[in-house]
Amino acid sequence: MAKGGYRGNPMGGMNMNMIKQAQKMQQDMLKMQEEMENKEYEATVGGGMVKAVVNGKHTVLAVEINPEAVDPEDVEMLQDLVVAAVNEAMRKAESEASANMSKLTSGLNLGGLGGLF
Repeated sequence: MAKGGYRGNPMGGMNMNMIKQAQKMQQDMLKMQEEMENKEYEATVGGGMVKAVVNGKHTVLAVEINPEAVDPEDVEMLQDLVVAAVNEAMRKAESEASANMSKLTSGLNLGGLGGLF
């Protein structure tokens, strides 16, 4: 070690503005995550035959099946509709989460970290 000990910035060159920016982003992300977890997303497929509702935690909250969609001779079609509805509702939740994350990180000057986000 050089004589006199370490004299550099203990934050590795991070300035206070970057630290404050990162802290604000973290607070905003936590708030957004909480809001997203409580929000519900729904998707309807098969011309309204099947509807799925999920939340931001990717938990299926409800599946509604129109009685007309129940055909004992074609159970596979109903299964496919349920899967499609759930997947579409999950895509909606994920898409909104990605869009919100982009809003949070856009405009941030993260220096060399910008390529990580």
